[in-house]
Amino acid sequence: MANGSTICYQTELYGLKQPRRGKVRDIYEFGDNVLLVATDRISAFDVVLPTPIPMKGAVLTQLSRFWFDMMRDIVPNHVISTSVNDFPEELQPFQEILNLRSTLAVKAEMFPVECVARGYITGSGWKEYRQKGSVCGISLPPGLRECDRLPEPIFTPATKAETGHDENISYQEAASIIGQDNAARLKELTLKLYSRAVEHALSKGIIIADVKFEFGIYKGDIILCDELLTPDSSRFWPLSEYQPGKSQPSFDKQYVRDYLEQINFDKKPPGPELPSSVVEGTTEKYLEAYRLLTGLKKW
Repeated sequence: MANGSTICYQTELYGLKQPRRGKVRDIYEFGDNVLLVATDRISAFDVVLPTPIPMKGAVLTQLSRFWFDMMRDIVPNHVISTSVNDFPEELQPFQEILNLRSTLAVKAEMFPVECVARGYITGSGWKEYRQKGSVCGISLPPGLRECDRLPEPIFTPATKAETGHDENISYQEAASIIGQDNAARLKELTLKLYSRAVEHALSKGIIIADVKFEFGIYKGDIILCDELLTPDSSRFWPLSEYQPGKSQPSFDKQYVRDYLEQINFDKKPPGPELPSSVVEGTTEKYLEAYRLLTGLKKW
């Protein structure tokens, strides 16, 4: 699987404890460490679809690795290794399926809030702004258009949801959940990470409209966890096509969402199979984001 082309919808690593399965990741525990396997599953409208997207898991893992390396001077992260050769002996028989899509990480005590930075008004923020003129309790200037750039990035935390959508909360609500000091530190880190990512991405022709970060505590220190600045956790828009006042083309599930809307999908499981044209178009969007942001043509 040197090129990441092996398709993985769900892992079955026999002899190991059954994983905890998220929408995209299968998570195995190894004492104080965890193995995160980014499968090729894709979800849309909070429904996991039956059709995998080839190479998606490899893109999520390798793009995250790129960003973790870039951001390590701002905050430590959970990564031990993304090389299967470094993994425990019991994982070596599964090299073919784990290669390129797996991360061995320390097991952190995760904060029960997601840390979102927004530099543009879109998605749930745009919906709230139209109703209240604010996002997560932060008042914004009147007259903003959909996808306008904000005067400055804002920190908008959210509660984590095992199923369905996360819910936006105010900074004060986040502080009541995780403590004032932790909230202040996570806000500072979130905006600092976002600022660096935006600067890099713009130089590569990509706008990062917003991004979700996850943090945890490991040996008393705050560390950055989960995936980082991927098309699944961020909104990437092509700079060359940016036109505020409407929704933007993106480097993620746009082909999938458009297809599901076209067939009037009721947004309830089970989801439909995806045609090959949608699968191929989605794979290419993920790969294009990876190539542009990393400057690499292959892993």
